[in-house]
Amino acid sequence: MERLKVISGHLLPRGPSEPLRVLRSCGSGSSVPGTGEEVVVVHGRRTAIGKAKRGSFKDTTPDELLSAVMSAVLADVGLPAARLGDVCVGNVLQPGAGALMARVAHFLSGFPETVPVYTVNRQCSSGLQALLNIAGAIRSGSIELGLACGVESMSLRSIGNPGDLSSRLVENDKARDCLVPMGITSENVAERFGVSREKQDAFALSSQLKAAQAQNSGRFDQEIVPVTVSVTDESGRESRLQVRKDEGIRTGTTLDGLSRLRPAFKPDGSTTAGNSSQVSDGAAAVLLGRRSAVEVLGLPVLAVLRGSAVVGVPPDLMGIGPAVAIPAALRQAGLSLDDIDVFEINEAFASQALYCVEKLGLPLEKVNPNGGAIALGHPLGCTGARQVVTLLNELRRRGRRAYGVVSMCIGTGMGAAAVFEFPGPQREEGGRVAGRT
Repeated sequence: MERLKVISGHLLPRGPSEPLRVLRSCGSGSSVPGTGEEVVVVHGRRTAIGKAKRGSFKDTTPDELLSAVMSAVLADVGLPAARLGDVCVGNVLQPGAGALMARVAHFLSGFPETVPVYTVNRQCSSGLQALLNIAGAIRSGSIELGLACGVESMSLRSIGNPGDLSSRLVENDKARDCLVPMGITSENVAERFGVSREKQDAFALSSQLKAAQAQNSGRFDQEIVPVTVSVTDESGRESRLQVRKDEGIRTGTTLDGLSRLRPAFKPDGSTTAGNSSQVSDGAAAVLLGRRSAVEVLGLPVLAVLRGSAVVGVPPDLMGIGPAVAIPAALRQAGLSLDDIDVFEINEAFASQALYCVEKLGLPLEKVNPNGGAIALGHPLGCTGARQVVTLLNELRRRGRRAYGVVSMCIGTGMGAAAVFEFPGPQREEGGRVAGRT
């Protein structure tokens, strides 16, 4: 009945185009409350996030990063890979969205050939889209268990040629706006909605301070898979090291230092290297299942996926996506903004993240309590899955039933969001991962 109430709410008049937009945005990866058919999260891990080009993962291929998290998630819960019905990997920069890379990682992880794998590229939401795809397959009855992943090496691949496009795009304003550089879309949001340089820098400083505190207190330790890699220095000398700490956190950041940085995308702009996300390398993986199947196998139930949405917004203002996607996902979940304890909103740029926070009226203490992409980094295909791992780790740390949202803007003008419920420690069941995410 609750599900029917939510659906009927979607059909209430909201203006001439609102019902159709909401119905189109919802429906991927939702769950039926209170039944064995719910889509649940079993477990998730991530690598540390490395600095692209200069960090510890600069010489590490994405298949190795991906293999590390794929293997760790299943090993932690003692699940044979043959039990998986499918694997979906979010990736942006590898050729063909990394289809070959993902299958190679699959075999490097010791997964059997009988388990399929595919990739998805919805730009900055690719890691979350992988999760929604797996959830959708579970809801449809196609599979009972699946692994959703995200990976990116921005050291080895850069955003480059947009591909083969029609010359007619110059005749269509929206099509042409799809080519607006991301940094300029940040400037557009700042100018259109009055997000000052001072506010952007203050938001960036807060991200750095929160991330530093989280790292120093060990909050990230349980979610990070240590990865041993080879690194070649400028002289050509190779060394081996184990990477277990995020590298982008700048502990010495000050407001004065941020204010001295020059605009990065236009001479009179307000977007700088200090109030933008960092280019990064990393991977994350999340194990999902149908509750009934998970319970039969004695696996833990870390969280329940309650709703999701993907929406469209103007391409030249792509950063506003979360401000539209979050309410749509909450409507599907039958929840309000006030019901949510933690919002993980990707900090592609301080301008757009801050706009979304203010537009929705979110208390800053609920937003990215352990910092965001300005401090941690933004490995494009990985970020959505990384946010889910970090969110659920934080909800579990708080030790009570709680709700959380993951959201991000998407290049070419979209936004995505997903709503999760942490059932509380008294309701977690089975498994080998008590005390970890």
